[in-house]
Amino acid sequence: MSRKPPRTSGPRAKRFKLTVGMLVGSLLVVAVCIAGRYYLLGESASADPARGSFLRPTAARTPKAAPARATQPSGRTGPAGAPSSSSQVKIVAAINGEEITRSDLANECLRHYGEDVLETLVNKYLIRQECQRRNISVTAAEVNAEIKRMADRFSLPVERWLEMLEQERGISPRQYADDIIWPMLALRKLAGPRLEVTEQELLEHFESRYGEAVKARIIVCESRAAAEEVRAAAVGNPDEFGNLAKAKSVDGPSASLNGLIQPIRKHAGPKEIEQVAFQMRDGEISDVIPVGGQYVILKREGLQPAVKVAFEQVKMGMVEAIRDRKMRRVAAETFRQLQDQAQFENVWNDPVKSRQMPGVAGVINGQKIAIRELAEVCVDRHGEDVLEGTINRRLLEQALRRQNITVTREDLDREIARAASRMLPLRPDGSPDVEKWLAMVTEQQGISADVYRSDAVWPSVALKKLVGDEVEVTDEDLRKGYEANYGPRVRCLAIVLDDLRRAQKVWDMARSNPTKEYFGDLAEQYSADPGSKSLRGEVPPIQKHGGQPILEREAFSLQPGELSSIIQVGSSRYVILFCEGRTDPVHVDFATVRDEIYADIHEKKLRIAMADYFQKLQDAATIDNYLAGSIRWPNPTSGSLSSAVRRNAPD
Repeated sequence: MSRKPPRTSGPRAKRFKLTVGMLVGSLLVVAVCIAGRYYLLGESASADPARGSFLRPTAARTPKAAPARATQPSGRTGPAGAPSSSSQVKIVAAINGEEITRSDLANECLRHYGEDVLETLVNKYLIRQECQRRNISVTAAEVNAEIKRMADRFSLPVERWLEMLEQERGISPRQYADDIIWPMLALRKLAGPRLEVTEQELLEHFESRYGEAVKARIIVCESRAAAEEVRAAAVGNPDEFGNLAKAKSVDGPSASLNGLIQPIRKHAGPKEIEQVAFQMRDGEISDVIPVGGQYVILKREGLQPAVKVAFEQVKMGMVEAIRDRKMRRVAAETFRQLQDQAQFENVWNDPVKSRQMPGVAGVINGQKIAIRELAEVCVDRHGEDVLEGTINRRLLEQALRRQNITVTREDLDREIARAASRMLPLRPDGSPDVEKWLAMVTEQQGISADVYRSDAVWPSVALKKLVGDEVEVTDEDLRKGYEANYGPRVRCLAIVLDDLRRAQKVWDMARSNPTKEYFGDLAEQYSADPGSKSLRGEVPPIQKHGGQPILEREAFSLQPGELSSIIQVGSSRYVILFCEGRTDPVHVDFATVRDEIYADIHEKKLRIAMADYFQKLQDAATIDNYLAGSIRWPNPTSGSLSSAVRRNAPD
């Protein structure tokens, strides 16, 4: 059996839930940092299935507090049956009085994450079965002790460590204990003597970390002939070794530093380089050294003396470091052996086997994994995220029912075909290549066609139907769209800063020497925007009607060579412009492009209307989320959404 090792990196990077926040934001394409383009052709809204993005909730979820102790909630030391339903709430949410049951949520979690979670369950079962066979156990106390040890390594209290994992990596305390720490400890025990640290390993580690080190520069070549040629040049003029490394070395990081590398230590890298480096004299250039299919030339710069530290003082830390290093290798080998020897039947993805074994997700070495257990693990890991999406979908379903609107399979097919026709070349017969589009978007997003259809296409179609014909494109819209796309633009250099005092300082320096070259130097040194910083202030030309009227008005008021004032963009961004001139307008007849401009503006205004409509649905809703322990209700005085958090929601 060939399966991947357990996943321990938290939830998926992309979550496919009904969400709305990105609808408006991504309509604006960056011109200068956060300056956007509203009327520009060719940009599509983020809720469009063609972009594979989704409606995002506008109400922020209140993060749960980390538990006071690192106790593993299930009270078990490995996978077991699902918790009894008596300990769980049967209703997980209510939207305007309409309930979502735990069973509904479990089915949604299975649909989104069943396959991935089954894989990790199988992996845990493998480890558990081997532990049982060899009479090995991992106790809750050992799990808690390891969590404390990990927190201590980062000088954090356990509560803060668990809170940080949940906030930054989406790993709950229970998942951390059951899915990361328990398997690691179990594999460590299964590895047994292979993790023992010998005296020789300790001595080598001590020498590697605290012993003498050679300071050197390096040149790496792809062929021996090239290396010999470079070495001859270096021997002829040793002082030029750094420049030769910058010009000739194929190793980018060291070439960028004129060949300088980290000091070479014993037992810490390729033996070929280590042996030569420690035998050389200061200032000497080595022969060509073959290493891993490449050819290396060294220049020894000097010897870094050993660190004065007592062996016994650092011994325990070295033992832990060596054991951790060996653990990664040995655990992987142990787990690979368990996988290779295992017999696994995937019932979940086999319709025939599913009918033969109802209620079974898989069979590992003769032991059945129940769908009920799989569902509970899915809810435990992904329930809150999936529930947010389910709540938002229920809001749309309620709105559709109130207006007696239905979303049919044909509606979804038409929307997918529309996305395919916009994003891919048409087939020879002029029809959209739907099959290729579905294959591409599902592969890129890492989801099934069913999830794409329900979580991306369905909400887009539903909101379009709910908004109806409210969108109007005026003659003024068309004029602005034409001017934005085909009118002149201002070519500028830009410096973006996130502090007003720093912006004033940089502006004063730019005013003292208002040249393009000096402005580029300032952008490279001070700009807080990575793009303008790396390009010495260069940004795309600024057009009119791009969504930042203050920035645009300032840019179009400038003459070539003129410096702008400090322009505040957003709450804490400040932009300084240096005008280089204007681009020529594109001479295109308005009548020729009118329909194209109309379609593009209509699409964008429709997306904004969809976002506004959904926001109103949320503002008017009463939402009890028992899983997250929160309640949201309408504010009758302001129309905005109020929220209160109940840490202990009733069953």
